[in-house]
Amino acid sequence: MTTPGGLPPPPSPPTPAPRPTPLLVVDVVGLTPRLLEHMPRLKALAASGSRAPLDTVLPAVTCAAQSTFLTGTPPAEHGIVGNGWYFRELGEVLLWRQHNGLVAGDKVWDAARRAHPGYTVANICWWYAMGADTDITVTPRPVYYADGRKEPDCYTRPPSLHDELVEEFGDFPLFHFWGPGADIVACRWIVGATRHIMRTHDPDLTLCYLPHLDYDLQRHGPDDPRSHRAAAELDAVMAPLLDDAREQGRTVVALSEYGITPVSRPVDINRALRRAGLLEVHTQDGMEYLDPMTSRAFAVADHQIAHVYVRRPADLEATREALAGLPGVERLLDDEGKKAEGLDHPRSGELVAVADPDAWFTYYYWLHDDRAPDFAQLVEIHRKPGYDPAELFMDPNDPYVRLRAAGALARKKLGMRYRMAVVPLDPSPVRGSHGRLPLSDEEGPLILCSTSRAVDGRVAATDVKALLLRLAGLHRTH
Repeated sequence: MTTPGGLPPPPSPPTPAPRPTPLLVVDVVGLTPRLLEHMPRLKALAASGSRAPLDTVLPAVTCAAQSTFLTGTPPAEHGIVGNGWYFRELGEVLLWRQHNGLVAGDKVWDAARRAHPGYTVANICWWYAMGADTDITVTPRPVYYADGRKEPDCYTRPPSLHDELVEEFGDFPLFHFWGPGADIVACRWIVGATRHIMRTHDPDLTLCYLPHLDYDLQRHGPDDPRSHRAAAELDAVMAPLLDDAREQGRTVVALSEYGITPVSRPVDINRALRRAGLLEVHTQDGMEYLDPMTSRAFAVADHQIAHVYVRRPADLEATREALAGLPGVERLLDDEGKKAEGLDHPRSGELVAVADPDAWFTYYYWLHDDRAPDFAQLVEIHRKPGYDPAELFMDPNDPYVRLRAAGALARKKLGMRYRMAVVPLDPSPVRGSHGRLPLSDEEGPLILCSTSRAVDGRVAATDVKALLLRLAGLHRTH
């Protein structure tokens, strides 16, 4: 066929590729089958869709699990061996870093964009958000003023989104996100921000992180009525988000990184190493600080897992002997053990300690509380060389703790420097922990989907990336 002028007709414009199925992926931290019974809205989603046990990774902690979900690889490959580790090249223990450059491997959005250029992604509070190649980012990021004050705030991309969210929902509620004041307020803000972003930006993939179950389950244990109320509370807060997803035609995936189980025994792993003459400290102003650069061995405690760093091979056996008989230590993973668990990465340390089911590891290294560093009684996640769940409590042994906290808050409001020294040095109030692989499906993590038969049998954490691509209609890209 030709045109009247004898020329062939212009080619038809290419038919645009259909949009991938939009997804909402909600990380409901700590969700287990037992807690789902107290969450009627999520339970209904699973009943009309599908659900399966989720086989998590070791360590079953936030940063490691999320990185596995997004890359489809174990910690041995993506390198996120915990919520933090010893940076040998710096001589420092650093937890809760935020740069996505620490996570090796092909992310789910990389695979999606190979099949569908222009695929858009919003990350609302999943970890390692900063520097990630996502279109929209919201992540907690305090303001650290030059005079030492720390104020709640968040980091966003695009930058204009920051003021947009603050105007709509107020400042990011940092002190409700972690610490003695951690409660539903933070998740209410995150849900509001997620709904706003889905409505105004309509991303193809929306990642939303809701940590509320972390709080009371660690404070009181998973079987306490207060933990059950927390589950019901979070379910109610999620309901409008799930409504929006349904109205927008989004497939919903809700998953959890781990289940929190009852514990009653804190294990002072670094004190054991110190008493064995392996851990070194240095002293300033009467306070003791861990000296990782000179220590023959020390541990980075992370819930029920501890990465043990041994400076010289000659000290490996002495380190093993110091920990092998320590009550609360179930096993020590050597090179072969780490390889079997998908944890054989240089960041993991020479040994990895796994706690007994009812035990967890403290980071404490001082032998007398009057020698503890001043940050020990603060909510100070970046200065402590290990995870500290006692930050969820106000010191029960201090009758004036609330009065002193009110005084510190008053100084803060006046723009003065202050120290909110309210965290106990006694770890015994902690009643829940995680990090081990679960002993049963009932206390392990779950994955739910609004699509029937989307998940069946069991789902491995390393299969989540492929599942999301399949649900989006992009399953041939990975």
